[in-house]
Amino acid sequence: LVRRLSGLFALDSFGGGFVTQAFIAYWFTETFGTSLETLGFVFFALGLLQALSFQVATRLAGRIGLLNTMVFSHLPSNVLLAAIAFAPTEATAFALLLARSLLSQMDVPTRQAYVVGVVEPGERAAAAAYTNTARYVTRPLGPLVAAPIMQVSLGAPFVIAGVLKCVYDLTLYRAFRRRPPRWTS
Repeated sequence: LVRRLSGLFALDSFGGGFVTQAFIAYWFTETFGTSLETLGFVFFALGLLQALSFQVATRLAGRIGLLNTMVFSHLPSNVLLAAIAFAPTEATAFALLLARSLLSQMDVPTRQAYVVGVVEPGERAAAAAYTNTARYVTRPLGPLVAAPIMQVSLGAPFVIAGVLKCVYDLTLYRAFRRRPPRWTS
């Protein structure tokens, strides 16, 4: 169970590695000539929206469940991520990025709660360690793969990241939709 979750979380993190903040900043400056001042403000706003998404996730999870919150918020955020590559204007690209940020982090607290909820109490720390290790080991691989792809198409990392992360969402839902957390102490 933990290996399967770790593998899926690794896929999600690998996809996320394609679109680091450095890449996003580079893409906006190359594509639209965005100023550093504007990017600083946008990244500030992104951080606030991501923090807000943590709080929304707790309320949403109480209504629709942990796994549903993970997938049903993350999947649209990844479609928005892929769409950024096709944005015709800077304003459209920023709107897509901001909308994505409002949804993209709802899976973080719900993912952590889900992991500890589906394993035995004595396995919780190890399960959290393994699943998080898988995420942190694979994320740095994304930029290594994305760099040569950017030479062919600057927007391709957005699309690849969005597709990989959508595959993660759909596979996670299919594999675990009938596995609710135990919620034992």
